[in-house]
Amino acid sequence: MEGDDFTPEGGKLPEFKLDARQAQGFISFFKKLPQDPRAVRLFDRRDYYTAHGENATFIARTYYHTMSALRQLGSSSDGILSASVSKAMFETIARNILLERTDCTLELYEGSGSNWRLTKSGTPGNIGSFEDILFANNDMEDSPVIVALFPACRESQLYVGLSFLDMTNRKLGLAEFPEDSRFTNVESALVALGCKECLLPADCEKSIDLNPLQDVISNCNVLLTEKKKADFKSRDLAQDLGRIIRGSVEPVRDLLSQFDYALGPLGALLSYAELLADDTNYGNYTIEKYNLNCYMRLDSAAVRALNIAEGKTDVNKNFSLFGLMNRTCTVGMGKRLLNRWLKQPLLDVNEINNRLDMVQAFVEDPELRQGLRQQLKRISDIDRLTHSLRKKSANLQPVVKLYQSCSRIPYIKGILQQYNGQFSTLIRSKFLEPLEEWMAKNRFGRFSSLVETAIDLAQLENGEYRISPLYSSDLGVLKDELSVVENHINNLHVDTASDLDLSVDKQLKLEKGSLGHVFRMSKKEEQKVRKKLTGSYLIIETRKDGVKFTNSKLKNLSDQYQALFGEYTSCQKKVVGDVVRVSGTFSEVFENFAAVLSELDVLQSFADLATSCPVPYVRPDITASDEGDIVLLGSRHPCLEAQDGVNFIPNDCTLVRGKSWFQIITGPNMGGKSTFIRQVGVNVLMAQVGSFVPCDQASISVRDCIFARVGAGDCQLHGVSTFMQEMLETASILKGASDKSLIIIDELGRGTSTYDGFGLAWAICEHLMEVTRAPTLFATHFHELTALAHRNDDEHQHISDIGVANYHVGAHIDPLSRKLTMLYKVEPGACDQSFGIHVAEFANFPEAVVALAKSKAAELEDFSTTPTFSDDLKDEVGSKRKRVFSPDDITRGAARARLFLEEFAALPMDEMDGSKILEMATKMKADLQKDAADNPWLQQFF
Repeated sequence: MEGDDFTPEGGKLPEFKLDARQAQGFISFFKKLPQDPRAVRLFDRRDYYTAHGENATFIARTYYHTMSALRQLGSSSDGILSASVSKAMFETIARNILLERTDCTLELYEGSGSNWRLTKSGTPGNIGSFEDILFANNDMEDSPVIVALFPACRESQLYVGLSFLDMTNRKLGLAEFPEDSRFTNVESALVALGCKECLLPADCEKSIDLNPLQDVISNCNVLLTEKKKADFKSRDLAQDLGRIIRGSVEPVRDLLSQFDYALGPLGALLSYAELLADDTNYGNYTIEKYNLNCYMRLDSAAVRALNIAEGKTDVNKNFSLFGLMNRTCTVGMGKRLLNRWLKQPLLDVNEINNRLDMVQAFVEDPELRQGLRQQLKRISDIDRLTHSLRKKSANLQPVVKLYQSCSRIPYIKGILQQYNGQFSTLIRSKFLEPLEEWMAKNRFGRFSSLVETAIDLAQLENGEYRISPLYSSDLGVLKDELSVVENHINNLHVDTASDLDLSVDKQLKLEKGSLGHVFRMSKKEEQKVRKKLTGSYLIIETRKDGVKFTNSKLKNLSDQYQALFGEYTSCQKKVVGDVVRVSGTFSEVFENFAAVLSELDVLQSFADLATSCPVPYVRPDITASDEGDIVLLGSRHPCLEAQDGVNFIPNDCTLVRGKSWFQIITGPNMGGKSTFIRQVGVNVLMAQVGSFVPCDQASISVRDCIFARVGAGDCQLHGVSTFMQEMLETASILKGASDKSLIIIDELGRGTSTYDGFGLAWAICEHLMEVTRAPTLFATHFHELTALAHRNDDEHQHISDIGVANYHVGAHIDPLSRKLTMLYKVEPGACDQSFGIHVAEFANFPEAVVALAKSKAAELEDFSTTPTFSDDLKDEVGSKRKRVFSPDDITRGAARARLFLEEFAALPMDEMDGSKILEMATKMKADLQKDAADNPWLQQFF
């Protein structure tokens, strides 16, 4: 193994320490391993790790960013490419594969020569065996969840059985529901549960097209794991669950009897996670029926559009909603709950107001808030510590840390009890009473007594976790014997110092380490006493930091001490095991403390955010989904206003039923349309999570779903063009939205020709206005769409009573210089012109290009004002692309175009090949062209 062992960053790679015989033995083992393209396999060689074959290439390319990190192991004929990995780099690789990526699994092998065994394996959904490595230096911010799905078709209706497993919180859940061809229910469930891995039967019914489901799994950044259909079995399920579920088996049987399709996925999860193989799981899991309609539904497009989750490319922590809102103090617990709340906004008005009441209490009482923050900072990750108690290798450290964390609870109770504001009754029922219940003598009191009796708390200052000698008579005897030997050693230390004429501790030190008890002095002192030293003492080692030596008396005493300490350690190990096991029986107490403290942490975090911003947030008024409007006065985008150097201009949003429930927003690129419509979505989501919002005043009618079609990011890596992705996302909106949803659409139809895009946009607008009837913000460059708002004024028009209004983002063009200035204000009325060429000037396009663009635009477009349906609106709406059409032509043409689109959308493309689709589309187009013969508005599209 030769070559330059340096990474581009200058770090030295660990050196391979294998002779030819060891290398040959390992190569023969490695080549017999079963093929698994997803598995990244690392081999523990004690001081370092190695990867081989394709894994070595993957690590060199992905983590070292150079192929020079690769080495050849073995002779050229049967050798394998290899890469060495330091312990620090191993932690980086493990965190990336298990916490960030969703396309790999991780395996760790231990052994030597040709004898190796798999000791740890992990997936993004099951990280348990690597937790110590992953979270040694980092908080656990999310609870990974594995979901298993079973699609089934009955009487031409698609159903999905779903089960989920949260190993951090030891929770199982089931659900089943009818599903559409785009699997929109599955997508919202994957988002809400924070799913990291999904099990799917490899051999589903052939009549079910799984391509859309696989797209959903991919869009949600979830690892897909295919298992045999035989693994999705429900035999003996109640009996198996009876062993791991807390409480009696009868409620479990009753719950299982409610399901047909979800039992197989539950069986697959039990088998995949090997829950029954670990007896620490017995009696410690809970199970629930999961209801998709408990929370606001979000799909992956909405999560991206609203920047809810942290991303690898985030410029700073305030770039995402999670990063901005995370002012939590506890280690890990608060972060995980915040992560869950952001993906599960509430629908119940009372529950939302309960959270808002708590936030208001913390906002109005800074002393209460700061006192809580100080105490919560001293709380460890109770969930993870409880989890540590169940490990076979558990020690006293998690026991002590649980004791120390829970001992802060009386102080937290004291702070909460001092509050006497308008929400004191809520604070008592929500936090004080549960804390008092679990702090009782027969609950935490028993654990506290165990720790105070069994553990030598005085030794904690020395960083030692020891069983108290008073707890075990055997340990007490050994402790006394150790103390006697220690006293002899200390006396010998004094006598030796006197013999060598050196001061105790300052010049002659007594040390305890791998060499046992030894004396140490500096090299300078050694020169002074060299004669005495060589006669009566034995020098063990000489180093820069001094000379270590002993004599026969110290060696005998040290040997006695080591023998006694070995006995003490082995006796203590058994007692430690007993203490840890008994501590584990209090896990229900710890779990309840964790739930109360993490909720307290997130709510105070919301209050801290609301009060620490340059412009404080306000409490929103919440109304039921069938009442009230969405009115945000002086609203701001929370993440954008938190960026350095941004002077954010607030805007009003008034989505009012019957007046402006459907808003068409026009204006130039970079004028703020996208920011405005996103900030409305973010404000609504924050309110339903229970947070104050960045507005001067806010009133929000609860929404059951936020649909977002924002941005035109290409998905060509998945074989999907910009326009096709746009249409797929819009299809999800048309199928999934109801009048209780909020719809945000930005620049629909830009991915195709102008007329096709406009026709689609018009038809989709009509469908949303007349069928879906949800509050909608529709940002567009098609100024012609603004005519939809004026059909109210024409008696010949059939128009929905939903309330359609035009808004535009302001921009100013200097009449002399023709320079464009963005105003970033959203104002009533349609935009009276296009600013495309001005934006090109704004971006410093070459003058010749801009001049040619202006001349071509003048040739192609009619800049005259379009006659509208009401004389007093003639000056408001401007258009460049439209010819003059009669209102009747537009209405009849749009209705026919919409029919065409609906017929096209209804085609069973999943069951048709390409030639058949082309044949049907050609026929439908010919029929539309025929009908367009007597309709000038339709003719423009051909």
